[in-house]
Amino acid sequence: MSKSEILQHIKEQKLIAVIRAKEANQALAYCEEAIKGGLKIIEITMTTPGALELIHTISNKYKDDPRVVIGAGTILDPISARLAMINGAKFIVSPSFNEEVVKLCNLYQVPIIPGVMTVNEAVQALQADCSLVKLFPGDVYGPKMIKSIKGPLPQLDVMPTGGVDILNIANWFKAGAVAVGIGSDLTSEAVETGDISTIQTKAESYVSEVKKIKE
Repeated sequence: MSKSEILQHIKEQKLIAVIRAKEANQALAYCEEAIKGGLKIIEITMTTPGALELIHTISNKYKDDPRVVIGAGTILDPISARLAMINGAKFIVSPSFNEEVVKLCNLYQVPIIPGVMTVNEAVQALQADCSLVKLFPGDVYGPKMIKSIKGPLPQLDVMPTGGVDILNIANWFKAGAVAVGIGSDLTSEAVETGDISTIQTKAESYVSEVKKIKE
């Protein structure tokens, strides 16, 4: 997929599974359960041990399924971004706006979704050709922040991450989000109980909820 096609795919799917774990094997299992549950866009955070190898493994496993798109999250520097790309990451997510990371991603025509917390940061992102930004941490600001950003910047697409759950997801989309990142709510039960099948069940619930919202 091209850069524009990946961004469009994100907006159509509306859900990104944010995978973070203490062990690589655990993260691999989480990814597979999320995909089985219908979450086709996966963000593997660089804070996960063996993240690059995991990106490579998952990307290769699902290379014949164009619906599955693997990206790298918590990217703090251009070196990490380039290594993630080499290992198969099709999009890059960062917790803040880093000009050097954005330049590198634009050079290779890989979508970069920088984190923003203010309108000023959102303007910086737009000026750097970032059409989609991450509102992070979402739970600190709430859905109203999207309206505040899109008031002066209606051309900007916003994706909240952090604090999104099955109970409030509709509020985020109602406020103007084009997609959401689902993190701890997706995996918390699996972490607590050790039953990873709960991730597939939760993923299916999110997919079902988004289907209702689209209708």
